[in-house]
Amino acid sequence: MDPQAAQRVGPNGPLLLQDFHLIDLLAHFDRERIPERVVHAKGAGAYGQFEVTDDISDITTIDMLKGIGKKTNMFARFSTVGGEKGSPDSARDPRGFALKFYTNEGNWDWVFNNTPIFFLRDPAKFPIFIHTQKRNPQTNLKDATMFWDYLSTHQESVHQLMHLFSDRGTPYSYRNMNGYSGHTYKWIKPDGTFNYVQIHCKTDQGSKTFTNEEATKLASENPDWHTQDLFDAIERGENPSWTCYVQTLSPEQAEIFRWNIFDLTKVWPQSEVPLRRFGKFTLNRNPQNYFAEVEQAAFSPSHMVPGVEPSADPVLQSRLFSYPDTHRHRLGGNYEQVPINCPITSFSPFHRDGYMNVHGNYGANPNYPSTFRPLQYKPVKASQEHEKWVGSLIAEQFPVTDEDYVQANGLWQVLGRQPGQQENFVKNVSVHLCNAHERVRKASYGMFHRVNPDLGTRIEQATEANVRDMLSARL
Repeated sequence: MDPQAAQRVGPNGPLLLQDFHLIDLLAHFDRERIPERVVHAKGAGAYGQFEVTDDISDITTIDMLKGIGKKTNMFARFSTVGGEKGSPDSARDPRGFALKFYTNEGNWDWVFNNTPIFFLRDPAKFPIFIHTQKRNPQTNLKDATMFWDYLSTHQESVHQLMHLFSDRGTPYSYRNMNGYSGHTYKWIKPDGTFNYVQIHCKTDQGSKTFTNEEATKLASENPDWHTQDLFDAIERGENPSWTCYVQTLSPEQAEIFRWNIFDLTKVWPQSEVPLRRFGKFTLNRNPQNYFAEVEQAAFSPSHMVPGVEPSADPVLQSRLFSYPDTHRHRLGGNYEQVPINCPITSFSPFHRDGYMNVHGNYGANPNYPSTFRPLQYKPVKASQEHEKWVGSLIAEQFPVTDEDYVQANGLWQVLGRQPGQQENFVKNVSVHLCNAHERVRKASYGMFHRVNPDLGTRIEQATEANVRDMLSARL
């Protein structure tokens, strides 16, 4: 039968319900789209390989990191955070930086961003925050008043704003940006104790950014620039790579550290907590099918291996649930059976049944800890040292204090040592903030003034000048 023909009664008669091929074709077509990611909807991916470059056996028991020269296959997905699937790659937005390592002990996911901090440290704020970065529920338009109203009333976000509205907020390409864990994790040491750690992935291509004008121009000329750039570079054999570093703090050091190590709005200054190199990864192969490999890729910070544990970071703790729950919604309860998500070694007969279980469902193997087929596994003992929690139940936000403006001012000083970057920052904020309601603008000036009085004054002057220009243009 011709796959492009349909059964009907005569040359001009009605179609026949018995034409299963046509009915099946249309029914499948109506179901080709899976739910869009609420965040990180648009992205690009590639395969690669991680290699251990330095001996760090004194600070970790992670098998993937043992032995200089040891290699592990991987998959990476880079993304914009707030935009929809059809949004421009060059939009001012944080970027997702997700890596999946197919280790001999299961999949280890690094679900990072290209900024070392984030807008919030209270996980209950995340859905609310994302709503303000999306579309107005009445107009269905992006809304500067919503955007700045939330941020100016949740001023712990100001450090991330300093990153976002500098030229770092518009990276030149996925190949030219760094990746950061942001969250604090625990790495178990050979003696059973642990260090708190944060991971940095630094681009070997060099950091490179667009100005606001360049990014805006590219959004109309080639909204898929980052996607194309990554694919084309790998096709040319210009395989991008990143060098990986770790910062470590012992529990004792963490207790006396100035900054709360579980606060996602703060960095660990490298002058105080130096970077230690341990590896490098290179992306060297493009996907063959975007939907199967990039769209269906499912990353989660809860996908860990022996030797890694989550810290008490509250935003990280909430992500341990939220990410797999998202995958169950988008891809189904057996999302780990999608080939891109399959570990290279896995035997978990307790995890079975459900929709789209397509790998044999463990056959006749018992679905309980059976004496007839004892399971072999690597014992993993959760670290008991240092973290022993006793306290009363509370439900309150972390308060904003003067400390929340210190690191933001530090970044403002860094921008001042880079020609033109302070000027670009003020301009980038002012052309966006001028579209907000007057009351929200004033609250935002106050926020930036607390970071640095000169910064607040410059943003207010530039923004109000833009407001006057807009009003004059309407007359």
